[in-house]
Amino acid sequence: MSSDAAPPAAPSRNPCCLCWCCCCSCSWNEERRRAWRASRESKLQPLPSCEACAPPSPEEVQSWAQSFDKLMHSPAGRSAFREFLRTEYSEENMLFWLACEELKAEANQHVVDEKARLIYEDYVSILSPKEVSLDSRVREGINKKMQEPSAHTFDDAQLQIYTLMHRDSYPRFLSSPTYRALLLRGGSQSSNEA
Repeated sequence: MSSDAAPPAAPSRNPCCLCWCCCCSCSWNEERRRAWRASRESKLQPLPSCEACAPPSPEEVQSWAQSFDKLMHSPAGRSAFREFLRTEYSEENMLFWLACEELKAEANQHVVDEKARLIYEDYVSILSPKEVSLDSRVREGINKKMQEPSAHTFDDAQLQIYTLMHRDSYPRFLSSPTYRALLLRGGSQSSNEA
């Protein structure tokens, strides 16, 4: 076995085994996961949830075609784009990006540790069914940073996935029936108001 196959567990994290990525199902990991999920459910997320969004105005829908940043800064835009990504079987890209945004807003180091580990398990681990596509350089960087996770552990990966969505999925979204339907709905709303 290669000496650089997996980094040892960080001593300050008190792991019960040598499984540094928390892929085992030991009780220590399960208790930490339950505690984090409970705290996550009780907190307001920094980005408004899609269900809390008001329907977008026709102008807002049209602005999404101007730039990917405008789409991603709009809660309704993220919701529509996420629905589109689901049809392309790549919703995990948006979920990963949102999880990274939530992690960056966290100040409590214990919660940062938990969120970072869950993000790793859910989106970076090669064992995850929701694994995002990252190059080896970024993946190696994450593996090193996971020994002492921070709110910025996934910054390079988040940028890579953002760029992937921007270059690959966003142009298809703009020509999709999903987006065209939103444009038509906006056009019919504004003609009804006239």
